[in-house]
Amino acid sequence: MIKKVKKRDGRIVDFDKERIEGAVTKAFESVNVPIVYVKDIVDTVLVDLEDKDPKEVPSVENISDLIEKALMNKGYMEVAKSFILYREYRRKIRELKKAVFGTETKTKLSLNAIKVLEGRCLLKDNSGKIIETPEMMFRRVANNIASAEANYAEDRKKGKELTKDYADEYFDLMTSLKFLPNSPALMNAGAALQQLTACFVLPIDDSMTGIFDSLKNAALIHQSGGGTGFSFSRLRPKGDAVKSTQGVASGPVSFMKVFDAATEVIKQGGKRRGANMGVLRVDHPDIIEFITCKQQEGNIANFNISVAITDEFMDALDTNSEYDLVNPRTGDVVKKSSAKSVFDLIVTMAWNNGEPGVIFIDEVNRGNKVPNMGTIESTNPCGEQPLLPYESCNLGSINLAAFVEDGKIQWDELKKVAELGVRFLDDLIDMNRFPTETIDLMSKSSRKIGLGVMGLADVFYLLKIPYNSDEALYLADKIMKFIEDAAIEYSSKLGQERGSFPAFKGSLWERQSYPCMRNAAITTVAPTGTLSMIADVSSGIEPFFSLVYTKTVLSGQDFVYVNKYLEEELRKKGLYNDAIIYKIKDAGSLQDIEEIPEDLKRVFVVSSDIAPEWHIRMQAVFQKRVHSAVSKTINMQNNATIEDVSKAYKLAYDLKCKGLTIYRDGSRQVQVLTKGDKSQNQEKITAKDNPVSKQKTMVEIPKDECPVCKKKMVAKEGCYTCVSCGYSKCSM
Repeated sequence: MIKKVKKRDGRIVDFDKERIEGAVTKAFESVNVPIVYVKDIVDTVLVDLEDKDPKEVPSVENISDLIEKALMNKGYMEVAKSFILYREYRRKIRELKKAVFGTETKTKLSLNAIKVLEGRCLLKDNSGKIIETPEMMFRRVANNIASAEANYAEDRKKGKELTKDYADEYFDLMTSLKFLPNSPALMNAGAALQQLTACFVLPIDDSMTGIFDSLKNAALIHQSGGGTGFSFSRLRPKGDAVKSTQGVASGPVSFMKVFDAATEVIKQGGKRRGANMGVLRVDHPDIIEFITCKQQEGNIANFNISVAITDEFMDALDTNSEYDLVNPRTGDVVKKSSAKSVFDLIVTMAWNNGEPGVIFIDEVNRGNKVPNMGTIESTNPCGEQPLLPYESCNLGSINLAAFVEDGKIQWDELKKVAELGVRFLDDLIDMNRFPTETIDLMSKSSRKIGLGVMGLADVFYLLKIPYNSDEALYLADKIMKFIEDAAIEYSSKLGQERGSFPAFKGSLWERQSYPCMRNAAITTVAPTGTLSMIADVSSGIEPFFSLVYTKTVLSGQDFVYVNKYLEEELRKKGLYNDAIIYKIKDAGSLQDIEEIPEDLKRVFVVSSDIAPEWHIRMQAVFQKRVHSAVSKTINMQNNATIEDVSKAYKLAYDLKCKGLTIYRDGSRQVQVLTKGDKSQNQEKITAKDNPVSKQKTMVEIPKDECPVCKKKMVAKEGCYTCVSCGYSKCSM
C-alpha cells in the first residue's frame, strides 16, 4: 500500500487518497458527467500505483499522469480534456510565479494578485529585479510589526518571546489571506521608508505659509505611499482683500489646482500616483466654482472632490429657502443663496461625471470620537476616514469570504481574526515612521485604526443571498456588529494592558463610561482596491461589477474571466458553454438572458442590477456599526436621471450616512471599469432626456440664463457669469 508522495517542491508527505478523489470529482463536475463514476477512476489509479516499484516514491505529477491515462482508457474523453486543460493552467500559473518571484509561492494567488504584487508590493533591487516572494513579503511585514510587542513586555526575554509568537501569528494571518493591512504596510514595513499608513488629512490655513507648508507635507506623504485629504474651506473667497499685498485673493479652487499640479509629478513611493480629496463647505462663497470645477473631464484629475453639506443647508433645502454664505476670513455673511438651486447643481454635476460627492459634515462630527481634540473638516481620498487636521490612520481588512464553510459563517474564527487584526494595527502605529512630527503627535494621541472588510459580495454568492434583499441587509448588519463588538472588546483589553490612547479623557468613550480604550476609532470600510485583488475577492462592501469580463495579461494576451461562483453554478446545471459565457459578457448581466434560470438571476446580481436605494441601504447598515465612515460608490445605470441622483443624496442623509459618491455608467470618456459591448448596449442620452448631454463634457445652458438660480448671465472675459449667484460658464 502506497504511504508517501513527493510534492513538486521535493517534500515527501503522507499519501492522501482523498486528494485524488477531489481532483477527479472536479474534473467530472466540470463537464457535468455523473460523479458516480469517480470511484472507478480512483480505484484504477490506486491499482496502477501499487504496480510501481515499492521503493520509489511517486510524485504528484506521476499521479496526475495516471489520472489522465485512466480517464482516457475508460472512455471519459471530455473529462480527460478538462483535467488536462486544468493541469496546463496550473502549470502556467506556477511558471509565472517562478518567473516573477524566483521560486514557487505557496500562498494561493490569482494571476491578478501576482501582477499586483509584482508591480506594487514586493521589494526590488537597484536594477528593478524582484528580490522576495509573497511569503518573504509577509514574513518581512509580520516580523516588523510584531517587534512592537517588545515595547510592552515586562523584560527583554519576554519581549523576544512575544515578538516571535505574534510574528508567527501575523504571518499566518496574512498568508491565509484572511486579513491584509493597507498597501503602504505591505510595501514599506521592514524596508527603508517604514511609512505604513494609508490615510492623512492636512489643514490648509489662510496664508501663503500655511498653504505651501501643507503642499510640502502632501508631497512627502505621496512619496511614501499615502493619500491626503484637504478642506479648502478656511481660504478666503476669490476677490477678497489681501492686506499684505493690497491685492485680492484668487480663491480655494485656484490653490486646489496648484496642489493638483504638484501631485501630477510625484509618484507615491514610485508605485502609485498621488491621491487627494478636496472638500469645500457648502456655505463658502466660492461653492459654485468648486461644484463646477471638474465639469470638463480631465480637470484637477488628481483630486476627488466633495461638498461638505451642513444640517442647516439640508433644512433650507427641505423648506425650499435660502441659506447663508459666510466669508471664512471674517465670519460675516456675504450673501444668501437658494439651497435648492445649489443642490440641483451638485446633483447635475454628479450625474454628468460622478463629481462632486457629498460629505454630511455635521453627521461626521456627531460621530467624532475625540471632539476634545478638535473638529473634523475633511476625509481621506476615498472618504472612509474622516480625520482631524494632521491625523492619520492605518487600515486593514478582513476577507469575509474566507470564513464561509459548508454554507455557514465560521463565527469563532472570525472573532479571532478581528481581535488579531486590532492588535496588528495597534502595533503598526508604534512601528510607523510618520512623515512629520506634528502628524506623529496627533496620530499617537488618538491611535485611530481602521479595521474593515472585503469580500462581502462573495459571501452573498456563497450563501445564495441576493445583494438587494432584506436578508442581505440583515446578514451584513449581523456580521459588522459582530466584528465591531469583538474589536471594541479587544481594544478595551489592550487599553487595560498598554494604556488608553492619550486623548481618552474627554472623548466619547469616556463619556459613554468605558473605563479605557486603546484606539479612538476602530472600524471602517475601505475600498480595498489592491487588497481585494491580492485576496481575489470583491472589493469592500461593493457588489460585483461584472460576472464575465476580458482582461489583458501576459504579453498582451486577452483572457475571458468568469466569476468563479457563477461558473460553478452553471456547471452544476449543465449550462456552462462558450456561447452562454459570451452572451453574459456582452449583456453585462444575467437578467435578460433567457437560458439563465430565475434562481441564478436572483442571486447573481451585479452593481447595475441593484437599484440605488439598495446600495445606499447597504452603506447605511455598515455605517451604523462603523466608527469612521464607509467608502462606497452608488453605481447607476447610464439611463439614470438627475432626479435619481437627487433622491439618492437625500436618502443617504436621512439614513445617517456620512457621505455619498455616485457614478452613472458611461458618464465619463475614461472609465476604470467597463463591461459588455458599450457600442451596442449603452443607451444614448441626449439633452432632451436630461439637461446634461453625455456627448459633451460641459453642461449645456442658455447663454443668458443661469442653471442655478435662473437669473440673468452676462458675458465677461470669454465666460458667462450669473449676476446673482456668481455661477460661471466659460466657452469651450
